[in-house]
Amino acid sequence: MPASVESMPARIAAYRARVEGVLDRWLPPTERVPQRLHAALRYSVLGTGKRLRPILVYATGEALGAAIERLDAPAAAVELIHGYSLVHDDLPSMDDDDLRRGRPTCHRAFDEATAILAGDALQVLAFQILAQDPAFAADAPVRAHLIELLAEASGTDGMAGGQALDLAAVGRQLTIAELEDIHQRKTGALIRASVLMGAAAAVERNAGRLSQLARFGQLIGLSFQIQDDILDVEGDPATLGKATGADRAKDKPTYPSVAGMAQAKHRCRELHALALDALADFGPGGDVLRWLADFVIERDS
Repeated sequence: MPASVESMPARIAAYRARVEGVLDRWLPPTERVPQRLHAALRYSVLGTGKRLRPILVYATGEALGAAIERLDAPAAAVELIHGYSLVHDDLPSMDDDDLRRGRPTCHRAFDEATAILAGDALQVLAFQILAQDPAFAADAPVRAHLIELLAEASGTDGMAGGQALDLAAVGRQLTIAELEDIHQRKTGALIRASVLMGAAAAVERNAGRLSQLARFGQLIGLSFQIQDDILDVEGDPATLGKATGADRAKDKPTYPSVAGMAQAKHRCRELHALALDALADFGPGGDVLRWLADFVIERDS
């Protein structure tokens, strides 16, 4: 249903609180053996984060008429995949970060082995939720499609492949096209999948609308990562919850380093306009998605 600009923050906060509750129910309690591993899972996922990906699931699904209960499993699953990727990205063998969301990264708060296992367990739990959630008990094709979308976005054509290319790019000169390919895989694929999972849960079958939503997700996914690159240069560490300048210190190619800061900001605005164009046929029902497109390039964390 349409939402006024004034009601958007409350709508987003409600989505965020809802997925937090779903995650809390699915994550094992810390009292269950192995306690330390379960504590690491909950530490890595609960209570922090923008929850952009599950919010996109909810906003897309509701725009297409899905009951919100039907969106809980895909929303939680995509956030768990995102959470696992952050735990592993922060490891010494990857990006070697000490802070995430304003507090010690998982391997610093626990230990490296526990962090590896926590990431593994979060990934598995995401697919367990999609396989077991009763909302799709009578809808096996939709359940299978949700699993397929999430798996494709997480694999070598998506997030894992993007991270591999990102690590291989350290110290190299990239073209803008090469950099955008990395960004589309590492960050954009899961954001695009979040939109498409919301549509799948709503059983949207209109090929034209699905293509528009896929394009929207792809565009805001790329703009999200370019804005991250910008914030690594211009952001406030206190707001970001992590140190800035990390990409430059590691000699990692970013949009500002490859194209310049002015072009990076121009590209963000260009992608934003194209994303809004992709929603032209969705009317007031797409207002939350439009608001999220604004948020992606205006955020400061």
